[in-house]
Amino acid sequence: MNRFDERFLTRNGLAARQLAVLLLHQEADARLPRVRDFAEKLGCGNGTVQAALQLLEEAGAIETTARGHLGTFLVRSDRAALWRLSGLGTLLAAMPLPYSRRYEGLATGLRGAFEAAGAPFAITFMRGAGARTAALLEGKVDLVVLSRFAADRLLEDHAAGSVELVADFGPATYVGAHGVLLREGASLSAPGLRVAVDPSSDDQRILTERAFAGRDDVQWVESSYMQLRDLLAQDRADATVWNLDEVEGLIGPGVEVLPLGDEVTRDLALRNSSAALIGRAGGATALDAVRDRLDLPLVTSRQAEVVRGERLPSY
Repeated sequence: MNRFDERFLTRNGLAARQLAVLLLHQEADARLPRVRDFAEKLGCGNGTVQAALQLLEEAGAIETTARGHLGTFLVRSDRAALWRLSGLGTLLAAMPLPYSRRYEGLATGLRGAFEAAGAPFAITFMRGAGARTAALLEGKVDLVVLSRFAADRLLEDHAAGSVELVADFGPATYVGAHGVLLREGASLSAPGLRVAVDPSSDDQRILTERAFAGRDDVQWVESSYMQLRDLLAQDRADATVWNLDEVEGLIGPGVEVLPLGDEVTRDLALRNSSAALIGRAGGATALDAVRDRLDLPLVTSRQAEVVRGERLPSY
């Protein structure tokens, strides 16, 4: 271990690491809080704060200048260095499996936005909103990507504030559209219609139940999107409601795609089409340090470029 690292393990070094977190919020040319204000926040003495600031300057993480009675100003900061010294680690986000260009584009955009904000960022992929939500609540990930519909339900279930909405990226950022898939030779009005439903996807299940509401004769067939082609081709299911991005390339010519029916279902599908980013509220220091610097238009613009084939996915 070199001398620099050893100095950051001292009492002054610990204060420097804590200061690094606070300075991640500071813009260049901004007036810094007074030393005694930093000391009060960190619970240490003024001399410790001054030594900590000097350590950060010597490490090249910040450059400050004193302007007399105006105070001390931040000339520049190296966010990557501050982040490394702070010990905040890597932000981990859970996303749906990247089976479509839209999801690949969203992952690409998120990575680009966090990198631009100076935050180390990684993605893990999990099928099912329930699995991603559980990982967030258990502290296994820092962020999750859900549909806005699933996000609203999560926020309602945890109204005490354990989770919070970080961003809503708008329509067609989660899925392009939903539609009714109907097997060739089947009729939606036929009694005993066999409807495929995915128990691992609350969004799909609720949307499908809403689309076929009032039909006591419906027979529900549990499936996943990987089984969909076989279920329809082998005459084991007649219809379903599905994310059309997800089934692209999986459905053969013997399947008809129909629009969703009523206004309520279409409104639900719109909320399902919007991607939402959810994080844990309180105690998520790393997220707090980067939230205000996230360039949300960068996420959607890069996603659109991937969807149009103008940018290679990178995540």
